[in-house]
Amino acid sequence: MKGATTNICYNLLDRNVDEKKLGDKIAFYWEGNEPGDSAKITYNELLHKVCQFANVLRSQGVKKGDRISIYMPMILELVVAMLACARIGALHSVVFAGFSADSLCERILDCGCSLLITADAFYRGEKLISLKQIADEALQKCKDKGSPLKKCIVVKHLGREELVADGTCSKSPPLKRLCQDIQEKKTESSQRLHPKTPWDPATDMWWHELMSSANTECEPEWCDAEDELFILYTSGSTGKPKGVLHTVGGYMLFAATSFKYVFDYHPEDIYWCTADIGWITGHSYLTYGPLANGATSVLFEGVPTYPDIGRMWSIVDKYKVTKFYTAPTAIRLLMKHGEEPVKKHSRKSLKVMGTVGEPINPEAWLWYYHVVGEERCPIVDTFWQTETGGHMLTPLPAATPMKPGSAVFKQPWPGIMRTVYGNHQQFETTYFKKFPGYFVTGDGCRRDKDGYYWITGRIDDMLNVSGHLLSTAEVESALLDHAAISEAAVVSHPHPLKGECLYCFVTLRDGHEFTKNLTDELKKQVREKIGPIATPDYIQYAPGLPKTRSGKITRRILKQIAKNDQDLGDISTLANPGIINHLFNNRCDTKL
Repeated sequence: MKGATTNICYNLLDRNVDEKKLGDKIAFYWEGNEPGDSAKITYNELLHKVCQFANVLRSQGVKKGDRISIYMPMILELVVAMLACARIGALHSVVFAGFSADSLCERILDCGCSLLITADAFYRGEKLISLKQIADEALQKCKDKGSPLKKCIVVKHLGREELVADGTCSKSPPLKRLCQDIQEKKTESSQRLHPKTPWDPATDMWWHELMSSANTECEPEWCDAEDELFILYTSGSTGKPKGVLHTVGGYMLFAATSFKYVFDYHPEDIYWCTADIGWITGHSYLTYGPLANGATSVLFEGVPTYPDIGRMWSIVDKYKVTKFYTAPTAIRLLMKHGEEPVKKHSRKSLKVMGTVGEPINPEAWLWYYHVVGEERCPIVDTFWQTETGGHMLTPLPAATPMKPGSAVFKQPWPGIMRTVYGNHQQFETTYFKKFPGYFVTGDGCRRDKDGYYWITGRIDDMLNVSGHLLSTAEVESALLDHAAISEAAVVSHPHPLKGECLYCFVTLRDGHEFTKNLTDELKKQVREKIGPIATPDYIQYAPGLPKTRSGKITRRILKQIAKNDQDLGDISTLANPGIINHLFNNRCDTKL
């Protein structure tokens, strides 16, 4: 089909509305952080909103090939912004709303974004996240580095009720609320603060004001199959995040097809993927894949444990969810609280359940299967990556005999990333140099006697914490920015909920003492530099680190020390073997 063009937004929305007559079908049920705070949007309404915002972007000078950074909570405007970019051929770069100002700045600069889309603030459980304030800090850092971003569009999320009350949004509210007076209905103890939004009129623009006069029709930008669709950053072993680039045709085909078959999708299904859209799972299996199939999905802003440990199962019952996709970390967290919070809810609607993000341990798989699914729901345990765009290893519901817990690829597939944005040499070196002719995932894998594949974990300097890939170099760099630290090494350590957590060894500069206060400062510094997900669980003082005679830190040995495992293998190459006993004797208490 050489010379043929398409548009992914057209395939997701226009075709479902015009050809499949799904305009009145619900595209998303939005469930807010607070129970009862909810909204819904049909395919027809979503198409109109996307066209409006696409026209807004064009009015701001955005054109095909431009990069747009999106830093937003789990709200419907996030989906609207992504699809509006896709409609006009601009690349969206979604940054997880839990990342710090430094991380946001780094991603904006790396891909040369021309505009930022964010929100005033949001609540995650009990915690207020002042998103606009963090975004402003990031923009100031961009300016300090000589690359100012001159346009920022802001969704008034926490202040929606004010907009409805004063009529500001009478023509085009950010989304249709089912419960516009939710704030007034709360008890006094749960009333939420609405912090004042920092504002620079030279840069900042309100979403609702721009949308109020925007046309609801927008001709798509027709794209080649290999035109760029989006950039999504994943941690790199050097510490600098890699901008994974996906293109229109192959990604669209792979996300749509894998969603359909892996989840055994049927038109009457209600599908819920609990992943944040800031990660690839939220791109492929909450946005693009479901919409390409005309599915109805649940979009959840909150956390599994707020306001109580049964929140997820109450949502399953509320929307009669049939297909459910979550992470082993969430399963282990809920498993810790026993069966009672699960069994308080029916869950009779569930038909297929999935896991994603990290290997699932057999105990969690069995609990998920027996307690949550009541032994009647197939579990699709999926392995894939940001780089692959979609599922690579997975059973198919009711077609593959299941084993609890169940890597290199020789043939290409439609959803494979096309490059690391701005650094194609890194793309070739990282993924193809180690085994020429093969794509290297960076994960270890074993094949059992029955032909089942088991992912054993990372084989490079990467950490998988609660399904989030972190670079040891990135965390070490954040620790080394503290004036008291001369050397740092970070390894993974088993964790009953997260799967893995961060165990750090630090060497101090002369004149500094290792204290509880210093440990707190270091944890805070990592949070601010990278984000809360990277906060170390353990920090151990090390008068020295085990090194080879060439000066390389032997993290293999540090990992054994962190686990209190005396089986260190060959240590004959160490320049300073005497340090090992000291490190063992001064381990952190890792009993939870």
